Amino acid sequence: MSVELHHTVTGPEDAPTLLLGGSLGSTTQMWEPQVEALSTALRVVRFDMRGHGRSPVPDGPYTMADLGGDVLALLDRLGVERTHYAGLSLGGMVGQWLAVNAPERIDRLALLATSPYPGGPQNWLDRAALARDQGPVALADTVVGRWFTEDFAKARPHEVTELRDGIADTPAEGYAACCEAISQWDVREDLRRVGAPTLVVGGSEDQATPVDGNAALIADRIPGARLRVLDHAAHLLSWEQAPRVNTLLTWHLAQAGPELSAR
Repeated sequence: MSVELHHTVTGPEDAPTLLLGGSLGSTTQMWEPQVEALSTALRVVRFDMRGHGRSPVPDGPYTMADLGGDVLALLDRLGVERTHYAGLSLGGMVGQWLAVNAPERIDRLALLATSPYPGGPQNWLDRAALARDQGPVALADTVVGRWFTEDFAKARPHEVTELRDGIADTPAEGYAACCEAISQWDVREDLRRVGAPTLVVGGSEDQATPVDGNAALIADRIPGARLRVLDHAAHLLSWEQAPRVNTLLTWHLAQAGPELSAR
């Protein structure tokens, strides 16, 4: 059963809709660097995943179908028949699920620092157990350490601390249950069914979802997908390289031609 996701809406009411789906351990705050740039020409909808932020926290485990179903229910409540969708990490997994299972609802798709298969389940089940036992605070330092490059963390420590605290404040059950959804995630053989025009963006220094085997594999298997790899970028590349990501998203969602460049 779907839950009513907390969400915010910015931009012209009559503009095309763009949904932004965030990373595990994040809230709508994650997309702050994108809102001003994207909401000029788009109706930007940010949402908290179930178990995160101000959204409900049902008991787990969750599945990717649960998370995707929540997004479809949100679209229905907003009266949106078709939408653009951009997602990072867990949000990108939800985007892949939507593009495979509800293709009629997705117009153009952007997948950032995400994975079609994050490896065997045990690592994620162990993470879920730790989150339930000690809370996401026990994982926060390690996770945020993968979100940013060392240079960025040194230059902007207050921002890193703010986002680290957001991870720590995630409800334990929500964090753990989303880990369980990720543990079962494998869409590698389904990507060829994606029909939405797709932009895939990876970070050259992303240790959480390295380009090889993740962004590169997604771009190779989705027909017509375009891959852009950003240098000086780790996992939360939408924050660390916000101007470049905003440019890429703007061009892609405006149906930019093959001249699209990340450099």
